Amino acid sequence: MPYIKTRDDTEIFYRDWGPPEAQPIMFHHGWPLTADDWDNQMLFFLSEGYRVIAADRRGHGRSQETWTGNDMDTYAADTDDLVKALNLTNVVHVGHSTGGGVVARYVAQHGGGRAAKAVLIGAVPPLMLKTEDNPDGIPLAVFDDFRKQLSDSRARFFLDVPSGPFFGFNRDHVETVEAMVHNWWRQGMMGSAKAHYDCIAAFSETDFTEDLKAIKVPTLIMHGDDDQIVPLDLSARKAASLVEGSVLKIYEGLPHGMCTTHPDRINPDLLDFIRG
Repeated sequence: MPYIKTRDDTEIFYRDWGPPEAQPIMFHHGWPLTADDWDNQMLFFLSEGYRVIAADRRGHGRSQETWTGNDMDTYAADTDDLVKALNLTNVVHVGHSTGGGVVARYVAQHGGGRAAKAVLIGAVPPLMLKTEDNPDGIPLAVFDDFRKQLSDSRARFFLDVPSGPFFGFNRDHVETVEAMVHNWWRQGMMGSAKAHYDCIAAFSETDFTEDLKAIKVPTLIMHGDDDQIVPLDLSARKAASLVEGSVLKIYEGLPHGMCTTHPDRINPDLLDFIRG
């Protein structure tokens, strides 16, 4: 399996499929998942002639876990190290949920000259947490409960999330797809409980406002209006107002995990944006 070593000697697992000379698309997964979460998109874009790359974030999946570094600055630096190790240019960065935060910070702080476009899907920016400056955010007690559930029984928690709000399977009109639930659980349990615990603070407490203002590449923001994990009005609508020239595309009735539940709708829209 391919790995790179980051600037702090952490081993990061990645997949790299397709012609080396083709335009690269790099996919950034959500919490607490892995590069495997992008299988559908990677196969789709591979068939369209692109080079597709996805990595497991440190402490997730097959990448090395570290005692420190489970924060957005380090995740963005790890991305920078991978891009440079593979000598990638003209890269389209696609991030889901927590991965959208990584994309925002990477493109804003490291992507100059190498990033071509950015896509944020169900992404956490600009800020999830309720603060004095973000009064309509989510109270800290909600994220503290996430930490408690993870500590009490990560295996149980990692079944409850995909069985319910992540894919919208708690909605009366939605039929549960057990294979999706099991695959989500499998990916989550591959990683480090410590990294997953720390990453809750990373995705909930990081303020990406200045990162979003600093993004100067074409940016597409995609969000389901039935996203129960990252509410639309708290995230995508605000992010679109901060990224100059961005395009906001809202999907009626779709959940947080819409790349998995509805790739037939998401993939063509991604392709149109990347080709455009």
